[in-house]
Amino acid sequence: MSTLRFTPEHEWLRVEASGELTVGITSFAQEALGDVVFVQLPDAGRYEQGAEVAVLESVKAASNIAMPLDGEVIEVNQALADNPELVNEAPMDGGWFFRIRPDNPEALASLMDQAGYDAFLADHA
Repeated sequence: MSTLRFTPEHEWLRVEASGELTVGITSFAQEALGDVVFVQLPDAGRYEQGAEVAVLESVKAASNIAMPLDGEVIEVNQALADNPELVNEAPMDGGWFFRIRPDNPEALASLMDQAGYDAFLADHA
């Protein structure tokens, strides 16, 4: 299984060696948003899949980030508070939002892999 998975809402999840998941938005999403000027990060704690956990504001629009799987937010990327432009500069790396400990790690398999996400983008272009 690839270490990256994707949601239909253009979020990516990377499996870390610890089993935790790092969450961010895809390059497609950040390009659609334009220059990100503010990021509201979630509080640590438990969230259900689909719950709004973060908010992005860009020069074009505001966008909500949903919890991709049931689990616990255990860490947030504090660098985004002072440097929201990291989302534009490195959405798949330094621009990550938070890390979670999923309730059910097997649920990750229900999300799209890279090929599935690429096909999803092609179908919704």
